[in-house]
Amino acid sequence: MKRSEFAALRASRFWETTPLAEMSASQWEAVCDGCGLCCLVKLECEETGAVDYTRVICPWSDPQTARCTDYPNRHVNVPECVPLTLARIAQFDWLPPTCAYRLLYEGKPLPPWHPLISGRPESVHEAGIGVRNYAPIPLTTEIDLEDFIIQLRGATAD
Repeated sequence: MKRSEFAALRASRFWETTPLAEMSASQWEAVCDGCGLCCLVKLECEETGAVDYTRVICPWSDPQTARCTDYPNRHVNVPECVPLTLARIAQFDWLPPTCAYRLLYEGKPLPPWHPLISGRPESVHEAGIGVRNYAPIPLTTEIDLEDFIIQLRGATAD
């Protein structure tokens, strides 16, 4: 998204008045705070459904930018990559509690560090929320994921 388009969307404060179901594609993409936490490998307990995050990151994710290196083809490259779409948003309880999609779905405001509020993409990382703050390591077959379980910072958006 171009900087000018983001600035116009930010100025409109669309997220405060436009329900997720009515957002344009540009608005939907702008809601993403760029934290990259959705690209960390997660473990789900079969008995309880509890989700643990690891600091192991998808091999297609750039830990410095917290962005997918092949975003248009991410679901082809990684079949397990779950598309964040409105039709599936109610299923995304595995997203971090700081995720803007989850917050808006739950009727909560965006936090002050969200780029739509701060006007700065780096604010998410400066607040300690982004994937860069967890020293991510790339996924390989030799990794025991349970050795890399982490507690996410900012367990609430407050």
